[in-house]
Amino acid sequence: MSYDTPGGHGPPGQCPPLGEGEAEDLLRCICFKTGPPRKVGVELEWLIHDRDHPRVPVPHHRLEAAAGILRALPLSAALTFEPGGQLELSSRPADSLMACVEATAADLTAVRDALHRVGLAPVGIGVDPWHSPRRLLREPRYDAMEASFDRSGPAGRAMMCTTASVQVCLDAGEEEPGPLGYGRRWQLCHLLGAVLVAAFANSPLRLGRPTPWRSTRQSLWADLDPWRPLAPSGGLPPREAWTAHVLDTPVLCIRDDAGPWAVPRGLTFRDWIRTGAPRAPVRADLDYHISTLFPPVRPRGHLELRMIDAQHGADGWLVPLAVTTALFDDPEAAETVYRTVKPLAETAGAQPAPRNPLWVGAARDGLADPELRAAAATCFRAALEALPRIGASTAVQDAVAGFNDRFVARGRCPADDLPELLAPVVPGGPGHHCDGPRS
Repeated sequence: MSYDTPGGHGPPGQCPPLGEGEAEDLLRCICFKTGPPRKVGVELEWLIHDRDHPRVPVPHHRLEAAAGILRALPLSAALTFEPGGQLELSSRPADSLMACVEATAADLTAVRDALHRVGLAPVGIGVDPWHSPRRLLREPRYDAMEASFDRSGPAGRAMMCTTASVQVCLDAGEEEPGPLGYGRRWQLCHLLGAVLVAAFANSPLRLGRPTPWRSTRQSLWADLDPWRPLAPSGGLPPREAWTAHVLDTPVLCIRDDAGPWAVPRGLTFRDWIRTGAPRAPVRADLDYHISTLFPPVRPRGHLELRMIDAQHGADGWLVPLAVTTALFDDPEAAETVYRTVKPLAETAGAQPAPRNPLWVGAARDGLADPELRAAAATCFRAALEALPRIGASTAVQDAVAGFNDRFVARGRCPADDLPELLAPVVPGGPGHHCDGPRS
């Protein structure tokens, strides 16, 4: 969702140098824009597979041709592509859940129809279950990301090229304390977030084999590098915590007007400001640096919840969108859920998400974890009660209720069904025309 997304991806141009105090002031101002929660948005990432033979990698030329067709569609959402060819739709900020659902559903119908005509399909799975990482986009940003992440292992390439998610974007909240206050919502993000990981885990396979994770996607993000996927320390108020986190995280790259972008080792943004080498950073560099941080929740004026695996099925995406919006923006549900997840802080301990025991258990076990199952059951009941109050349609309520009955009430998550859905079909048997799920 694009509000006033900070940071372009191009060279910095001629701008005055940024001072440390100025950077701190900017971060405190732009990270949490407070007020009564009104807006909602969603960013949907999809893997693109051959419609009839999803185990066969789609050639680059077919993806390029499809991208050209999709860019010509009159969509409400912004359409972009990830390094491995994944499709992303980023909705406009909507005035209600249903406005967001209706606009996104219309865009998805147009996208699916266009892809269908060229033999392709958008597939909602958190990690590609068959294909190895294959970077298609060759841009300085992605060259630098790959070089930086390769220092820590293979997770970065896998994340860039084979993962997909549902990202829910909500207003930061009110300045005052209470269930809709930004401080409460920030804390709720990092506890309820683990419940959302577990409930919507949908990536148990990679490179054709089962992994030890219900959400392999979450495990890959957690392993990117030592700093970039972490939430800020919980010992400071939200604005101060995020400001310190941004300035004390190493920069991924230093953009340049000519030639490859430098990929320094261990140079924090604060150190870059203080040294001014290899050139002095400017405001655009700070904005860009923020865009290279990938914590489970990223404050960009609004709150960007980044922890949910892509969901299969025609309407799978709207369940996490509806549940998350209801639990954050309905005051009664927000209060119920806060009381429910607050005890999870003891399990989380002092380590930041997503590397603390709570988040690791959510990604590994899904709702097989008894503590997360109990919390999810209460959260889904609260969401189902809140959805009529925030104007959700009967169809949306039915989709959430169906997910609850199929998964949450039984202590299961979509990852528990996925191996069966993706199993090869017996030739000549039912469904012999399809090698994978329709999404």
